[in-house]
Amino acid sequence: MNESILKALMKLFAIIANADAEKVSDKARTVVKSYLDMMLNQEYSEIYINLFDEFVKQHHHVRKNDNRKVRKQTSLNSVKVLKICSEINEQLQQKEKIVVVIRLIEFINQDSVITEKELDFVKTVSDIFNISEIEFSQLFNLATNKINDFKNKSDLIIINSEKENINSELKHKYVKKLDGELYILRIESTNTYVLKYTGSDSLFLNSQNINPSRLYIFDNGAVIKSQRINNIYYSDIVSRFLNEDVSSKVILKVDNIEFYYSNSNNGIQKFSFTEYSGRMLGIMGGSGVGKSTLLNVLNGTFPLHGGSITINGYDLHKDKEHLKGVIGFVPQDDLLIEELTVYQNLYYNAKLCFSNYTKDEITTAVDKVLRDLDLFAVKDLTVGSPTNKFISGGQRKRLNIALELIREPAILIVDEPTSGLSSMDSDMVMNLLKDQALKNKLVLVNIHQPSSDIYKLFDSLLMMDRGGYPVYKGNPVDALSYFKNAANYVNPEESGCSCCGNVDAQQPLEILEAKVVDEYGKVTKVRKISPGEWYKKFKKEIEPETQKEEQEIKDTKLPENHFKTPSRFKQFLIFTIRNIKSKLTNKQYLLITFLEAPLLAVILGYFTKYISGTDTNPDVYVFSENVNLIAYLFMAVTVALFFGMTLSAEEIIKDKKILNREKFLNLSKFSYLNSKIIVLFFISAVQTLSFIIVGNFILEIHGLTFTYWAILFTTAAFANILGLNISAVFDSVVTIYIVIPFILVPQLLFSGAIVEFSKLHKDFTSYKEVPVLGDLMTSRWAYEALAVAQFKDNNFEKYYFKTDMLKSQNNFILSYLIPELKNYANGCLSDINNNNITEKTKENLLILKNELQKLNKIGNIQFDEINNMTVANFNSKTYKALQTYFDSYTKFLNNNQYKLNLKNDSVSRFLIDKLGNREAVFELKQKNYNKKLEEVLRNKAEFDALKEEDHQLVQVIEPIFKLPESRNGRAHFYAPVKKIGNMSFDTVWFNIIFIWFTSLIIYLTLIFDVFRKLLNIFNKE
Repeated sequence: MNESILKALMKLFAIIANADAEKVSDKARTVVKSYLDMMLNQEYSEIYINLFDEFVKQHHHVRKNDNRKVRKQTSLNSVKVLKICSEINEQLQQKEKIVVVIRLIEFINQDSVITEKELDFVKTVSDIFNISEIEFSQLFNLATNKINDFKNKSDLIIINSEKENINSELKHKYVKKLDGELYILRIESTNTYVLKYTGSDSLFLNSQNINPSRLYIFDNGAVIKSQRINNIYYSDIVSRFLNEDVSSKVILKVDNIEFYYSNSNNGIQKFSFTEYSGRMLGIMGGSGVGKSTLLNVLNGTFPLHGGSITINGYDLHKDKEHLKGVIGFVPQDDLLIEELTVYQNLYYNAKLCFSNYTKDEITTAVDKVLRDLDLFAVKDLTVGSPTNKFISGGQRKRLNIALELIREPAILIVDEPTSGLSSMDSDMVMNLLKDQALKNKLVLVNIHQPSSDIYKLFDSLLMMDRGGYPVYKGNPVDALSYFKNAANYVNPEESGCSCCGNVDAQQPLEILEAKVVDEYGKVTKVRKISPGEWYKKFKKEIEPETQKEEQEIKDTKLPENHFKTPSRFKQFLIFTIRNIKSKLTNKQYLLITFLEAPLLAVILGYFTKYISGTDTNPDVYVFSENVNLIAYLFMAVTVALFFGMTLSAEEIIKDKKILNREKFLNLSKFSYLNSKIIVLFFISAVQTLSFIIVGNFILEIHGLTFTYWAILFTTAAFANILGLNISAVFDSVVTIYIVIPFILVPQLLFSGAIVEFSKLHKDFTSYKEVPVLGDLMTSRWAYEALAVAQFKDNNFEKYYFKTDMLKSQNNFILSYLIPELKNYANGCLSDINNNNITEKTKENLLILKNELQKLNKIGNIQFDEINNMTVANFNSKTYKALQTYFDSYTKFLNNNQYKLNLKNDSVSRFLIDKLGNREAVFELKQKNYNKKLEEVLRNKAEFDALKEEDHQLVQVIEPIFKLPESRNGRAHFYAPVKKIGNMSFDTVWFNIIFIWFTSLIIYLTLIFDVFRKLLNIFNKE
């Protein structure tokens, strides 16, 4: 309270002082002094009481018999009262205004005679302070002992030694041996409790002696003590004003629970307790004692190893369906989506919790919570990260709590709500949680170092010690006495400061962890009392007492709960919209994401645009002469993989904490993952399309935009899902980016572009098919699809490809295979005739036999003596028959080649007719047919046309024209088609489908969290 407000209040007290007296009575001055003592320290209290005396002299200097001047002074004072009240009205909180009015009532009642003028003055103040007439009347009647005049008696509780409640209109509490009566009035508008005592016992309120003629504020954590009676706690009184019907209460019963981490004795040791709605339980202890573990046990996240937890008789683990939405959990970590606004965070959370609410109802609920938590003014601000703040730490914490409060859970569990907050924010957050308890909720709070004010907010305290041992459960104020007694302190009953009422909340922890001092006066690491000893004391003294206080449940009916999750599809839509909005908010993310693809395309396109020139113009670009096209195709695949993986690598890990909460709410992970995938797919589609449009434009690649996009988008989509798998497996972003190279480098190495599959280590080399290692790489399928599409589907070659393929196959047999088979036959016959038969002779005969069988299947000419292709049967007769077969086959092939040449000529004539002349056809070829690509796909650099492998001759030249032998989808690199059984599929679309198939597999591993489970198994071992 600032200086100007205090001066104004002193003026107010001075004006309202008994004007009929020649001087203000000592009682009146005492009232003012006690108010100042409550607000200030001793030094400032003296300063302001002296100031009060001066103001009294100023306002009451008119002589008693001068009636005209008295009336004038009275009128003047009324004006002053209005002015002063108006000045301080906006400065004091409503609760403080209540206190001022209480002191004013006491002030005018100090001589038990209240004049009409004095009462009018106080009523005027009350009206200006916006205190209702009923509440003023209640306060006035309590101060003047007019209990029977109470209009709303339900706001009054009487405490006495009568076992039966004589007045049924009043709430009643029985306290054995209490002399006289204690009255406690609730001022509902501010949730303030006012105490008055009418007996003769020596009672103490927080170590302050209670004067029977005075009113006292019965505040959070307050306790009334006396040697004659049991303590009367604030929480006991508050609970009386809450709904007294036990059937409507939530009763949390923890019965002999145990929890231990695997391969460890650490966890939560066996213990029991019971808590009720309308109370706030604080869980205290040093670092690492198991406070957060206990909260995770109580909310059902961690399984029990013994005992049970029930809520109104329903088992937490067995009756999950009945308890859906009953528990709200606010972890210590942020659960906010940083890119969304305060309102959007709460709105989409509400959409996921209330499927039966309309849009207007959700908006109303969100606005209400924002107003209740004092967040409405910042509702349109982006939340931001803790390092890039747009809202304060206290507002972040309140918003985290709001995510749960909007569901109105009956039990609210909060982990370290004041961690990292200023003292002001801490007070605000804890008062917010206390308000929830006063709304008949059960609030459980884990807290580390509470201030005195926060400590006194708790209705009950549970203290934990190292090893998960519970060591205290009971009233927070009594905890101080309990530990002092146990440690043999001189003043164990002194639980707080007798002047200000503050308590040392750290003292129980200090006593708990007190260390032994050695003979040299040095503190050792040995505890005076071990956790096990404290635990034994708890089991012997504390736990039996808590069990005595347990209430019986008359009805297992749970409070009404509006929590209802939407269907999976609706969740998917909500998650998707939320995801899109969070990305749209991040302008930097959008700029980089959508500009990096075209910028990289410019870089790749520009630097791979090799300008060979022509005879007439050395600076002209000719597509057919661009030797870097292969590099561009390979880099396009690399870029797609890189885009897809980096785009998704952090998507899940950044939401890990939010996912844990959504798992707690039983929201669909399937819907969440699909929402991520659909958004990533859209971004990847835009990225790959922009890359292709720009890159292909620079390199003047015509007519294949959709094919390129289909291949690269498919590759990026695969990388998206793979990146999500990585993001779901690891717990650190650093680990993720360490792992990515281990995935990308093999993709590059075994793509077939950098190292030919035939040039790999001999254990993996294959001429017949791409090695299995290569088939596992998405880059191999994507790069092959691009290269094959560019070669055979370009605007020039697409007219010739089928004929060129048939010519190549015909020519291979004619020019390479048959001459080679003749050489094999000559060698075998020579070895047999010279009796020089070796294993090589036998192997050559087997190769000859295998190749003849393949020739029989291809052509119409059959060799009938295949069975004679053995060492025993191969002779001159067989040799002559074989030569005749080869001659016939050669003649057939020559004839076939002639026909294919004619067909090729007809295609050329068609193009000349279509384009107008040969120069136009040549120009078409220059713009679409790349020589370097032809060189690679026809393997022109290979010296040998054939290679021996698995007792067969394998064609290694012109792979683009060679049909695969395998019928299971596998093939040599750059095969034009793939075969499944008797069906052939174009390589481009087969490869695209295969990549989608592998994407489906890793999609299933993502949905079922396969890699995470495997990693957990590995870690356990």
